[in-house]
Amino acid sequence: MIKGLAITPPILGRISIGRIVEKNGKRLPEKDDQFTITSQIQNKDGWVKHPLDEQLRAQAPNQKIRTIPVRMIFNDPELNLRAEYSLFDRQTGRPVCVGNGETCQRLTTQGVEQHLCPSPDLCPLAQGGNCKPYGRLHVNLDESDEFGTFIFRTTGFNSIRTLTARLAYYSAASGGLLSCLPLQLTLRGKSTTQSYRQPVYYVDLTLREGISLNDAIVQAKKIDDESKEAGFYQEAVDFVARQGFANARMGIDIEEGLDVVEEFYQHVEGQPVEDKQTEEAETTFNLQQGLKGSVTALN
Repeated sequence: MIKGLAITPPILGRISIGRIVEKNGKRLPEKDDQFTITSQIQNKDGWVKHPLDEQLRAQAPNQKIRTIPVRMIFNDPELNLRAEYSLFDRQTGRPVCVGNGETCQRLTTQGVEQHLCPSPDLCPLAQGGNCKPYGRLHVNLDESDEFGTFIFRTTGFNSIRTLTARLAYYSAASGGLLSCLPLQLTLRGKSTTQSYRQPVYYVDLTLREGISLNDAIVQAKKIDDESKEAGFYQEAVDFVARQGFANARMGIDIEEGLDVVEEFYQHVEGQPVEDKQTEEAETTFNLQQGLKGSVTALN
């Protein structure tokens, strides 16, 4: 295995609740009130939609995708959702510092060094809003490719916190059978004083409609038993994935960093769109984390 290269689940496409639009010759992020599922190919109009987008849109009320059936490919919640404080060079997309609220990996002229991570509010390097929580959720949408995933990226506090909690709760309730549960991504909205009473959208993870928790657990146990009988070892899959993530020192490559910078860090009317949506929540989050020294989530 090549050292220094993050081995992540194969990505078939992307899930987003926003898009990049061109205004006055600039590519700028714009929020949306629905999911969009895209491929990994771009043209002059942006990311090309994946065929699954059209299929789900045809079944959705008003053709707006607000729920997406998903399956987790790992039982360990932290393998499905990775979230850290991340600071990027906005010109190159290179990750400069990645931390968890306790320690961080920082790129310096001497190489990658380990430092204490006091949270963005208390870190001199992070001043000016340059460092944000950054989460990546990998989910399976096409069960014909068992290990192929679609990735949802976010710097939103509400999404990260909610997804982190849901994954932990469902894992505990099912006895660690997270990969066997019938789940769905659900788009939710909320308003705050900082959003000027306008809705802020974030992503939640729930059981699929019409399925109770007890029924979901019964289904999960049945699927787990059948998989083991067929010779499938989920524990080994989680182990290999954990090794792959740990193979990179900072866990984020330059190509991914460029996408993040374009989607979440560009400015509209003097302030990033994502910050306008979550200013109140992220301020509370950073203050709490500065005292506690741990990280949880995104919007």
